[in-house]
Amino acid sequence: MTQVALRFQIGARTLASVDRSLVRVPCQIDDVIAGRSPVLPPTEGDGYLITSLPERLLGAIDTGGRIASVRQCYDRFHTDFALGHTAWLQGLSSNARSTIKRKTRKIAQASGGILDIRAYRTPDDFAAFHPIARSVSAKTYQEKLLDAGLPAAGASLASLCELAAADRVRAWLLFLGGEPIAYLCCTAHRDALLYTYVGHDPAHNDLSPGTVLQAEAMRDSFDDRFRWFDFTEGEGQHKKLFSTGSTRCLDLLLLRPTIANRVTVMSLAAFDRGVALAKRGATHPRIKRFAKRMRR
Repeated sequence: MTQVALRFQIGARTLASVDRSLVRVPCQIDDVIAGRSPVLPPTEGDGYLITSLPERLLGAIDTGGRIASVRQCYDRFHTDFALGHTAWLQGLSSNARSTIKRKTRKIAQASGGILDIRAYRTPDDFAAFHPIARSVSAKTYQEKLLDAGLPAAGASLASLCELAAADRVRAWLLFLGGEPIAYLCCTAHRDALLYTYVGHDPAHNDLSPGTVLQAEAMRDSFDDRFRWFDFTEGEGQHKKLFSTGSTRCLDLLLLRPTIANRVTVMSLAAFDRGVALAKRGATHPRIKRFAKRMRR
């Protein structure tokens, strides 16, 4: 059980939040694909936050009289390593294959004709990887806006070190002219490799370093011991590009039926509806023209 901030959020910006004591119940990728319902452990807190629940299982969840609120819906993408690298690559669109080749060639040319990507696996490898990757992570929007950068210290870093010691970390760095510009750090759960920490130096956005690094990481991972690459919660063109399938999922909040919790759920729902309405309104031609004039 942990304190979870229920955020009133617009994009990456949090305007306010309400803390609740919740048990997080994450659905793992093999359970998501198989359509297995999660088991909810006993709790004396405010309730549960179930993440990546397959949408088709929503009606099968026993709420136990709790208030149920869907927080977000998204496609959870995955790659099936059982296909093999050649079949996976051929399964990509011709445009996607061409894009990967072109971007890889562009970075190699910018780096003196050499594609400098280094892989890290052992505990000693991770010790070498971490300070270099941290220098990249400190520049990324994941760290500055989402508080989702590679851990610098504390319990999160200690957990990563433990996972590395148990052969449950795979990491990569992309260098340009000897300088690191992108990193990917994956952790393993059961037979899946998770898209855990990722980022690149925004000064090199034009080179698409994340795409090039991901392509090489996928090549390596097909020869590893894992069955799945799990792109975890959330969508994105990058995830869709490299995946072989997806499952429609949602995050479900289950709260004790107290007055405070009822007010919280109602407020969150009203806020989310307002944000959605504002987004739809912003696409109206008149509003877009007005916004364009205001920016001039």
